[in-house]
Amino acid sequence: MSAGTPTVKSFLQSSLAAALFVIFAVPVQANETLRIGYQKSSTLITLLKTQGTLEKQLAEQHIDVSWHEFPSGLPLLESLNVGNVDISADVADTVPIFAAAAGAHLTYFARETPSPEAQAIVVQNDSPIKTLAELKGKKVAVTKAAGSHYLLIAALNKAGLKFTDIQPAYLTPADGRAAFENGKVDAWVTWEPFLTGVERQLPTRVLAGGTGLAQYQRYYLTSNAFAKDHPQVLKLVFTELQRTGQWAKANPRQAAEILGPLWGNLDTATVEAANLHRSYQVVPVKANELGEQQSIADAFFAAGLLPKAVDASTIGIWHP
Repeated sequence: MSAGTPTVKSFLQSSLAAALFVIFAVPVQANETLRIGYQKSSTLITLLKTQGTLEKQLAEQHIDVSWHEFPSGLPLLESLNVGNVDISADVADTVPIFAAAAGAHLTYFARETPSPEAQAIVVQNDSPIKTLAELKGKKVAVTKAAGSHYLLIAALNKAGLKFTDIQPAYLTPADGRAAFENGKVDAWVTWEPFLTGVERQLPTRVLAGGTGLAQYQRYYLTSNAFAKDHPQVLKLVFTELQRTGQWAKANPRQAAEILGPLWGNLDTATVEAANLHRSYQVVPVKANELGEQQSIADAFFAAGLLPKAVDASTIGIWHP
């Protein structure tokens, strides 16, 4: 055999090397990841996260899930708008309006039907304030851009008052509760489960609930781009949200036992009572049912709380 002729051994070695190069040079395709933003009050997403059902469903499509908790709705939608998360758990009906005013390009993909009695304006039981009109000049704790913020505006309008007729104290729910309990504010506007919590633990009187003033619908959102590129993922999430909402209403005690420890160790009875005020009925978003969204936008702009007028119809809608 001449010096230039390869041996069988060298041929096999070179073939093995070539095969190994192909195996290791071609990367294995990694799963996609769905990034979900949520808050502690995101009931249905919290239940999905705890039960692991959404992850099982998405794993069949080679999609992983990562969970990202936010302190409130506005930072959550800001993160969604800049592409740090892909979908948002439920936020109060006011939050998309503030996001739209800031130039966010978002799409509704689901909503929970109205739960007007899941928020209220409360005063301490011995307060001299008996009517909404008597809030004039008073200090009222409210969380900025929350659904309860709109309830306060609507209630003041009903009483013939402007937002400038009160002294708003913009506080988180925890700080609002502390200020209310210690008499630092005259009234507090809050939502569930904080509402039932304070009613069960302090001598409290409801000055006005949401019925007839604010429907309190909670919306689920995504970016325009994600809605366009991943309709099947949204369809799966939508279906799981519907199923979980039905489960929560059919199994109120079990749902409360899961949520209580996650909601600051609230007792099961308080969580169960609070959840009675929420519909947890997940339905598609329809353009002809967004009238209150426009009313919210107009009310906040008229009160000088939005930097510009917002046309609620410019927010996208995904149809399952």
